[in-house]
Amino acid sequence: MLLSKDQLIDLYRKMYLIRRFEEKCAEAYTQQKIGGFCHLYIGQEATAVGSLAAIKPGDYVFTAYRDHGHPLVMGSDPGKIMAELYGRSGGICRGKSGSMHLTDVERGFMGGHAIVGTHTALAAGAAFASKYRNEDNVTLCFFGEGAVNAGVVHEAFNMAVLWRLPVIFICENNRYGMGTPVERASAIYDIAQKGCAYDMARFHIDGMNVLEVYEQVKKAVDMARNLSVPTFIEARVYRFMGHSMSDPSHGHYRTKEEWEAQKKQDPIANLFNKLSKDGVMNEEMKKEIEAEIEKVVSDAVAFADASPWPGQETIEEDIYA
Repeated sequence: MLLSKDQLIDLYRKMYLIRRFEEKCAEAYTQQKIGGFCHLYIGQEATAVGSLAAIKPGDYVFTAYRDHGHPLVMGSDPGKIMAELYGRSGGICRGKSGSMHLTDVERGFMGGHAIVGTHTALAAGAAFASKYRNEDNVTLCFFGEGAVNAGVVHEAFNMAVLWRLPVIFICENNRYGMGTPVERASAIYDIAQKGCAYDMARFHIDGMNVLEVYEQVKKAVDMARNLSVPTFIEARVYRFMGHSMSDPSHGHYRTKEEWEAQKKQDPIANLFNKLSKDGVMNEEMKKEIEAEIEKVVSDAVAFADASPWPGQETIEEDIYA
């Protein structure tokens, strides 16, 4: 499971891409270029990047509405994603999905989903389809700890084990479902143990450590691909921003001291420190990568700004009648 030098550097590049893209989203939101709800992934980058490094083309990925980072990692065009957030016709869904429902089926990204927990059933369905068609594909399904008490999640868990489906359920436990601490919402703190009821392989990981995320998710992916069994992973993370752009940066539900302490565990800075110590990266390489990403994000913003609004004639397209 050892990663090459180029792969390690790519982990840094992808995490930094998410970070700068999301910071630009925050800026655009305050300029009223992005409307509606907007949930940023800042602080949680290591979970998406490490997990998605463990899969291959043809695999499926589902997530909830904090969904900008996942398609960026999977190779979706940053300009088209930004244009989608702007509601423009050049968007990845032609301006019809907005922030919470990004989708790129061509790359196996099966969407962000706003109804909490429901996409776990869709992910189980995708895994069932892969198994039924004898395809060598696995499905990753990301959701927050606020979803784990929803009935549909437990139905999906049950069927995944009963039918031995190649699906990995990844709970990104950022400790606050909107503004409610996990201790007030869950009868047990160790969320991973909820897999016990279904005799499902389960464990928790440090979701702020991209290398640990990769290593552990890769094991689950290999089990799913080779043995056709599901796994439930709890990735313990911390979002540095509020629940959404309508929420203050650290909110009234957590202290500034806690927030500042967690910021010291920044997954991007920690990865660079390790790669620097190991002789994989240096400050000059870091600056080159960051300059490259700055241009990518700036170009994405320019593309979104230049993209036209959808025409009124498109309002009845892409619907069922």
